[in-house]
Amino acid sequence: MSKKDKKPEETVEQTQAQPEQPPQAGAPQEGEAPQEEQAPQAEAETEAPDPLLSELESLKNQVAQQEDKYLRLAAEYDNYRRRTAKEKESIWSDAKADAAVAFLPVYDNLERALKQDTADEAYKKGVEMTMNQLKSVLEKLGITEIDALGKPFDPALHNAVMHVEDENFGENTVAEVFQAGFKLGDKVIRFAMVKVAN
Repeated sequence: MSKKDKKPEETVEQTQAQPEQPPQAGAPQEGEAPQEEQAPQAEAETEAPDPLLSELESLKNQVAQQEDKYLRLAAEYDNYRRRTAKEKESIWSDAKADAAVAFLPVYDNLERALKQDTADEAYKKGVEMTMNQLKSVLEKLGITEIDALGKPFDPALHNAVMHVEDENFGENTVAEVFQAGFKLGDKVIRFAMVKVAN
C-alpha cells in the first residue's frame, strides 16, 4: 500500500478514538435556547399583565358604572313618583274646593231660609232636611265649617267687616257671623265674614 492510501484510514481511526469532550459551562445544549435569550423572555412574561385580569378589572368597572346608573335612575323615579303623587293630590283638593265653592251660595240661601219664621212646619222641616243633607255631603268631601262665633279674631280664618263695642264679648272677639267660612283640611276655601267686638 502507498502512503497516500494509509492517511485517510488513520484520520478516521483518530477521530473515532478521541473521547467526546463534555459541554462547556454556559454553552447552549442541543434544543436549548441561549441563556441570554431566555432572561429577557422571563422578564417580559413578568412585566406583561395577564389579559384575563385586565378583562376582569374592565368588567368590574362596567358593572360599577351600570350599578351607579341604576341607583341614580331609581332615585329619580322615586322623586318623580312622589312629585306626581303630590301634584295629583293637589289637583284633587283644588277640584273639591272649586266644587264646594260653587255650592256655598246654596248653603247660604238655605241658612237664611232656616232663620225666617214660618207657620208651615212641613216647609221648615223640608229646608232643614235639605240643609242637613248638604252639610253631610260637604263633610264627606272633607269640607268643614269654620267655628267663628265667640272665638278670638284670626285674620287667617276671618274677614272682619264690622267692629262693635260690646262688653259681653272680650276684646278682639267675633261677636256675630254674617257668612259662614269653610276649610278643606288646613286650606281656607272661604273666609268667615264676621263682626268683631273691640
